[in-house]
Amino acid sequence: MTRVLALLIAAAFVFNAKSAFAQYVDTRGFMDFGPSFTSANPIPRQLVHFQSRYAPGTIVISTGERRLYLVLPDGQALRYGIGVGRDGFRWGGVHRITAKKEWPSWTPPAQMLRRRPDLPRHMKGGIDNPLGARALYLGSTLYRIHGSNEPETIGHAVSSGCFRMTNEDVKDLYDRVSVGTTVVVKN
Repeated sequence: MTRVLALLIAAAFVFNAKSAFAQYVDTRGFMDFGPSFTSANPIPRQLVHFQSRYAPGTIVISTGERRLYLVLPDGQALRYGIGVGRDGFRWGGVHRITAKKEWPSWTPPAQMLRRRPDLPRHMKGGIDNPLGARALYLGSTLYRIHGSNEPETIGHAVSSGCFRMTNEDVKDLYDRVSVGTTVVVKN
């Protein structure tokens, strides 16, 4: 009887040790999310009720809410958390997506370099690039909807006018929209 009890205790210990170990297994490599991927989205994407006058497929950005809505049929939308422009850099208007890029390179505009001369003059696309995994270019503006390598900034006013999303969310949005999509920015 003692041996059976010892065997059960040992089995329980091994099972619990494996469960605890599983919490720390790094799955980024085989899940194809890259070395710095985190799914710890501070504002999870949600399907929400959204009555509006906008056609399905339209992107509506509410800078005050710090949310982006992709309008769907039947009064619904996908709602994403975003980072928005800090004070003095918020804007509003209607534009169209004029380009889409995966792992875009980044060249800071002259205005940004004047404010931040420490910035690089150019960065190739990649996980360390501040534009993240995808970028959607808005009309003839300098602004984009793009990913971020700083997911903790989502839900905050931190940018120079662009709209930041987690890399996970921007990949999802990128796959759902096309060049020509209308983007309404409400400030």
